[in-house]
Amino acid sequence: MQTTPYPIPANEEQRLRALAEYHLIDTPAEEQFDRLVALAARLFDVPIVLISLLDRDRQYFKARVGLDVCQTSRDVSFCAHAIARDEILFIPDAREDPRFRSNPLVLGHPHIRFYAGKPLVAPGGEKLGTVCLIDSKPRETFSNEDRANLCDLAALVMDRLEMRRLDFARTVSQSRFENIAATSPDAIICSTSDEKITFWNKSAERLYGYTAEEVLHRSAALLIPDSWRQIYDEEIQSLRAGKAMQLDNTTVELSGQRKDGSEFPAEYSLSTWAEGNGIGVGAIVRDLSDRRRNEERLFRLASLDALTELPNRAVWRKTLDQTLASDKAATVLLVDLDGFKEVNDTLGHSAGDAVLKEVASRLRSVCHDAIMVARLGGDEFVALLPGNDIQVAKDTAAELVRSISRPYIFAGKQATIGASIGVSRAPMHSERSDELLSAADLALYKAKEAGKGRYVVFTPAFREAAVARKAVQRELKLAFENGELELYYQPQVDARTQRITGAEALMRWRHPERGLLTPAAFMDVLSEKPSAAAVGEWAIREACLQARQWRDQIPGFRVGVNLFEAQFHSGDLMGAVQDALLETGLPADALELEIVETVLLSEDRKTMRLLHDLRELGVGLAFDDYGTGFASLSLLKRYPVSRLKIDRTFVRDVNSDPEDAAVVKAILYLGKSFGLDVIAEGVETKAQLDFLTNNGCTGVQGYLFGKPMPATAFSAKFLRQAA
Repeated sequence: MQTTPYPIPANEEQRLRALAEYHLIDTPAEEQFDRLVALAARLFDVPIVLISLLDRDRQYFKARVGLDVCQTSRDVSFCAHAIARDEILFIPDAREDPRFRSNPLVLGHPHIRFYAGKPLVAPGGEKLGTVCLIDSKPRETFSNEDRANLCDLAALVMDRLEMRRLDFARTVSQSRFENIAATSPDAIICSTSDEKITFWNKSAERLYGYTAEEVLHRSAALLIPDSWRQIYDEEIQSLRAGKAMQLDNTTVELSGQRKDGSEFPAEYSLSTWAEGNGIGVGAIVRDLSDRRRNEERLFRLASLDALTELPNRAVWRKTLDQTLASDKAATVLLVDLDGFKEVNDTLGHSAGDAVLKEVASRLRSVCHDAIMVARLGGDEFVALLPGNDIQVAKDTAAELVRSISRPYIFAGKQATIGASIGVSRAPMHSERSDELLSAADLALYKAKEAGKGRYVVFTPAFREAAVARKAVQRELKLAFENGELELYYQPQVDARTQRITGAEALMRWRHPERGLLTPAAFMDVLSEKPSAAAVGEWAIREACLQARQWRDQIPGFRVGVNLFEAQFHSGDLMGAVQDALLETGLPADALELEIVETVLLSEDRKTMRLLHDLRELGVGLAFDDYGTGFASLSLLKRYPVSRLKIDRTFVRDVNSDPEDAAVVKAILYLGKSFGLDVIAEGVETKAQLDFLTNNGCTGVQGYLFGKPMPATAFSAKFLRQAA
């Protein structure tokens, strides 16, 4: 017995005969099927959707989106496996599935990773093929809602396939047509040119409410509602005059009338044939109520965000394109929520969903005259306003910031978020949708950069800055590989004795054309790059190596290294630190890692565990720029930091600004209370040093003691002093 790489259904020959009755293999594309696969692609957000019919040795695609070929061998078909089961075949990642990992469609084009296929089942139970979804990226889940939607889509496809089967059978043989019609889920009615009903199947009984005995040999006019009675009478008159019906061999949507007088939306497929000396008339009638509900629901899902019921990204983009194409002035408000992740993390995703729904409601309320308000995804929303009046744009954006920033109540608990908004206007900022949205995105970036909770209107200078930023991104890609990044060292000293105790390692970029660049010119860009973690590991290793050499001449010397946020997500930080200490021989307590506030505010359990592990290893942890952000006292209790760093902005005017002086004193008091060391940055004058010393600050760093410098210069200056 010949084996195949796919299961063969027990009723394979019967299945193939049933498939042949539909006469769909190798037929031209049809709009009704193309429309459904396009709908599925939007609804499920997949690049490839197929209506696949399984012939003996191949699968033929009656409709397809995202794939160039119209058929493949059945040997490589995923659908050949799908028809072996009753329910949906869901494959999260074909590379991990032993049935498919070596399949040419997985290894080569179209690189199938995710697959979900629902069998198309004929009235007799034969599985003709599938409606299937395909993506080149894996998907871990396919929800119950997704499954229900795919089943509904398959039902819509089968509706249309069944109409095709009956249409073809009718053209071949009246007796064969009636044999098929007897078990058809569609109402089948035959009559003569003088309106007498001659055939009435069980489905017609269910649909219209009449038994066969009640309607056979009666006038078909009793099934026709007043709404199209005139059309019916004209068609009958044409038949009696020996003319063809205008609706012959066509499918139309008209109302049907039940026995109780109620009307229902119906699809009629009408045809005529010669019958003895007269004309026979046939109608396949289908109640469209369920189909319309399903279609409307699926099209609605494909157009709206399921959570907020706002239009989704695809509908928004189409509306923006149409607005700009009509040469209308318009304003885009791109809204990003500030602090939304904290709501999810602290109150749970149910609370997050509730907040998003309330944000949508507030957006609708404020932008009540908008052309469209949409959710682009995640915590990003957008409003398209008519006109481009700058004051209207500013007023609306300001009101949105205020409205979204009001508290949210969920299950008796209060949540607070903010909003940052980027504003762009057409046509002055662009007449192309992608450029106009990009302009709003650049303005949004500026709003977040300026401190969030505000709006910014786009200016052309933003685009120039973005171009420059992209240039830096391209150049940074090679800078690390080419050894253009260097470490400079700024001395840290004992505030009372002014003896050197260590140094902070600070990164510089020796650009081949622009010379030596400070972190202000590139650090923001570098922090966002995938290579940030690797650069951070290099910095730790390089600083440890240098500190080990200096420690021989400066006992107790300690080096501080700034961490990238990416290093906390890489999973390699602990290993990198251990390797650097082992390779260089530097004691763990001679290394201090500097952490920015955003890392601590995330309150991630893995981060918390990692920091505790580093402290247990003996590595110091410094809270950089303490006092400049939103860090609470509770962070000092929960996180194992060993030193606070007073930001230079407080030190600069500590002798003249009472508020800055109060902040510095408060931080010094906190350090003493929590048993933490404190070091002040940016010390440039003797007066600043005296203030800090008199208030108990033990460590200082700044230009008063030395600027950041190369290792060779540091050695020459400070090792000689130490000696």
